[in-house]
Amino acid sequence: MEITLTRIDKQAGYTMGCMEADGEYVCDTLEPAWRDVGPGRPGVKIPGRTAIPEGRYPAVITWSPRFRAWLPLLLHVPMFEGIRIHAGNTPDDTAGCILPGVSRSPGRVSESAAAVQRIKNLIVRAKQRGEGVWIRIE
Repeated sequence: MEITLTRIDKQAGYTMGCMEADGEYVCDTLEPAWRDVGPGRPGVKIPGRTAIPEGRYPAVITWSPRFRAWLPLLLHVPMFEGIRIHAGNTPDDTAGCILPGVSRSPGRVSESAAAVQRIKNLIVRAKQRGEGVWIRIE
């Protein structure tokens, strides 16, 4: 299964996006500010305040001690560790992660817990079919 997160609004304090699974809308997303970081890139990573680099990452569901819940985790993200998809509403809730939900105003998502569950269900069903799950961020 291929999940695509397309970043559509990069602002100074946040990044808004749209998530699709195999071409079908899943939810909107909220991330920290986009900074073009990585080898040979001009951006400077600010821990907890920088959106992850664009790329394609395998995703699994693992236990999060911080959230005390089973949550999606992106693997092999350069310069970042512990990037999860978890519930939250504002850039202050991201800690560098991806917040899914419904965008009703700039820099904010709502109905985030329901969106996390929808993504978890997609991943679980794909894994039950024996498929790998990839998240492409563009």
